[in-house]
Amino acid sequence: MAALRDRHPGAVRAARWTVTALAAALVLGALLLPNTSAALRPNRFTRIPVEAIIGAAVLLALPRRRPRQAVAALAGLALGAMTILNLLDMGFTDYLGRGFNPVLDWELLDDARSYVRDSMGGAVAAGAVVGVVVLVLLVLGLMALATVRLGNLLDRNRRTATRATLVAAVVWVLCSGLGLELMGVPVASDRTAAALQIQVRRVRDTLRDEAAFGKEARSDTFGNTPGSQLVPDLRGKDMIFTFIESYGRSAIEDPIMAPGVDRTLDARTAALAKAGFHARSGWLTSATYGGSSWLGHSTTLSGLWIDNQQRYRTVMASDHLSLTKAFKKTGAWDTVGIMPGVQKGWPEAKFYGLDKVRNAFQLGYRGPKFSWSTMPDQYALEAFQRLEHGRKRDKPLMSEIILTSSHQPWAPVPKMVGWDELGDGSVFDAIQKAGKKPSDIITSPAKSRAEYGKSIQYSVTALTQWLERYGDDDTVLVFLGDHQPIARVSGDHASRDVPVSIVAKDPKVLDKIGSWGWTDGLRPAHDAPVWKMSAFRDRFLTAYGSTPHPKKG
Repeated sequence: MAALRDRHPGAVRAARWTVTALAAALVLGALLLPNTSAALRPNRFTRIPVEAIIGAAVLLALPRRRPRQAVAALAGLALGAMTILNLLDMGFTDYLGRGFNPVLDWELLDDARSYVRDSMGGAVAAGAVVGVVVLVLLVLGLMALATVRLGNLLDRNRRTATRATLVAAVVWVLCSGLGLELMGVPVASDRTAAALQIQVRRVRDTLRDEAAFGKEARSDTFGNTPGSQLVPDLRGKDMIFTFIESYGRSAIEDPIMAPGVDRTLDARTAALAKAGFHARSGWLTSATYGGSSWLGHSTTLSGLWIDNQQRYRTVMASDHLSLTKAFKKTGAWDTVGIMPGVQKGWPEAKFYGLDKVRNAFQLGYRGPKFSWSTMPDQYALEAFQRLEHGRKRDKPLMSEIILTSSHQPWAPVPKMVGWDELGDGSVFDAIQKAGKKPSDIITSPAKSRAEYGKSIQYSVTALTQWLERYGDDDTVLVFLGDHQPIARVSGDHASRDVPVSIVAKDPKVLDKIGSWGWTDGLRPAHDAPVWKMSAFRDRFLTAYGSTPHPKKG
């Protein structure tokens, strides 16, 4: 190295300063990095970070080399960790409409891996995992090396560095006090300190919420209601509670997606009316956005606001009365779950009061997967009819059905086939092969919106055609979306509202909710009532004659 320096002193000096400049840029970029992709603009990186000034002062105060390098390395690792958390915040905000929770959300990363595997294939998923691990190690390693290098630079130029640090501190204080801005943002920045405060607050609030929610989950307006006093006005009805994946308000009101979806809703309303069915529809505000569908399902059916994993785990382990369990508690219904998205053990069946659950492997499907969705909704509904709803039984049936064809990435989207042609699902082979590829859709917001709209049209058509074909005077269908689609489709700052409809032939069923102010038909009006999703259980139980017997927490 010495020989190279002697032969090419200019080149070595230039390389050294280039590396130092890159280290400074890396550290400053990390200190100023926002935690949302919408804020990734050049003006965010033209600020003076107070953390850099404090860091320089601390390193200059350490007279010995080893302690200084150790502190610099630890600071670099901490800054690298904050950078990773900021990147996670960006991803979670874009997909789930909220920041990353460092206590609860690590397990969702495995769900993300499973989603990539099911949508894009095992090789892509494995490559993504390797890429993420390498990225994390690079961020941590390079940040530590960068801070150590800058610390050594400060030590070699201690007098100049001390003066520069004092000047920077004075400038920062003046800019902060005067509120000076450059290109629309304050010159004085404490971005990393603020980001750390956000993460600390999330951890603190999560720990507090865990205790408070445990008490809330133990309280229940209908917790001690005898089975004989639950939903007496629905006795003898086949009840079907159906969630349509990602069916959100944007599908009905977005200018790109709404025309096709609204035509489908209006056409299906007319077709159902011709068959003797009528519907009323409103809006519910979901506890989740863009994903984590189980939070929407559990919020609707428990009557509790379940917007994170800890709350979900708490309520699943409780004896809180779910809406579906209320039917089981009466003893007047058989209960079943149709879960084409479930591909492993599902202990939640106990909480939902389901006597039997048919998962993706128990519906007889032999056709192709449609990206994440294991089977088209039309097939899942026909399997439900064949295996459960169409069978003779001593009691009416209460069913919970999760439809998955409208799950992202919305490619390929199934098409309707003749109901008598479904067989074992092999009929979908040609449709799946001719469909669009996920990789062609994921990168384009316009294409994602268009295909999402088609998937909602498909799911609504499949469900309502099934009802038209197999429903009778004693069939009652409740269906709703679990959450809005991701921001790439629903748009920035979209509401969390989802449509909800109740459909029946018996006019008495809809008369019971006449006071709700819902819109006639499958398409809720823009100004139809909006309730929190957690309000639905108690309103539904009350409307159909249930008597409250509260259980104290």
